[in-house]
Amino acid sequence: MATVYYEKDANRSDIQDKVIGIIGYGSQGHAHALNLKDSGFNVVVGLYQGSQSWAKAEEDGFKVGLVSEVTKEADVIVMLLPDTSQAGVYDREIKPNLSEHKSLAFAHGFTIHYKTIVPPSDVDVWMIAPKAPGHRLREVFTQGNGVPSLVAVHQDASGNAKGMALAYAMALGSLKAGVLETTFQEETETDLFGEQAVLCGGVTSLIKAAFETMVEAGYQPESAYFEVMHELKLIVDLLYQGGMEYMRYSVSDTAEFGDYTRGPVVIDERVKENMKKVLADIQDGSFAKEWIAENDEGRPRFNVLREENAGHPIEKVGKDLRGMMPWLKSTI
Repeated sequence: MATVYYEKDANRSDIQDKVIGIIGYGSQGHAHALNLKDSGFNVVVGLYQGSQSWAKAEEDGFKVGLVSEVTKEADVIVMLLPDTSQAGVYDREIKPNLSEHKSLAFAHGFTIHYKTIVPPSDVDVWMIAPKAPGHRLREVFTQGNGVPSLVAVHQDASGNAKGMALAYAMALGSLKAGVLETTFQEETETDLFGEQAVLCGGVTSLIKAAFETMVEAGYQPESAYFEVMHELKLIVDLLYQGGMEYMRYSVSDTAEFGDYTRGPVVIDERVKENMKKVLADIQDGSFAKEWIAENDEGRPRFNVLREENAGHPIEKVGKDLRGMMPWLKSTI
């Protein structure tokens, strides 16, 4: 069983007197910075010259500087940039200015696990990975709660890396919900697999296949959209609230029987074998190498795939139908 930490397990004094440098002010960056500031910690934001986020961060009350300047000033440097840009920024702006006894922190383990960043041995390397997008992390915090996070220590040069990580998690609000102990390897591989097999890749592929099956059988595209896309949120909300048992309790007996008997026809052992192949590519680094190379080459395949999927018929049908439901915007 995983070890879970709560507020009683952390001591804010472990980072209370430290300067925390947030590198990046996007989805995660702005949420971390604001939560830390509201929790009473000293935060500076590191950006590149000309960043569109510079003015926004200053409006939010932060001292903003170049990444190299923030790296020199901060005791804790938190990498909250996209995976594909972290290594370059680290090599150019952080590594030359990273002195011993500092902490290099992450919200995702990709660059450490796949060794695109290799920190010196005299700095702490740890991770607090919130299990929510940045806007949700911030929203829940402002409501007086927190989202769960994962904690991992890759390098403990100071002997108190975990203490600092847990104090940081407390400042984010995550210890109110619980912080699970893991490793950089486990967090990275499970996160990538979840995205690819279920949360993004699996779900969207299933939806498109179901939509195409229904339309090819002669059903109206609008009816197909409602059945396989629109109503998905209802089921996901039930799963989120109470798991599979609660979802099955909440739907009709007809739906529950179809779940038990027809679900395994669609998601059979062949799908599980394909999932194992996806996981193997993550575990042996093949996916990471492919994604890094894709970015180095200017994202030619990524851009084509994005355009192709944006043009799928379900997207046009959905856009038209959602236009009839303006209230949906208030739920996003």
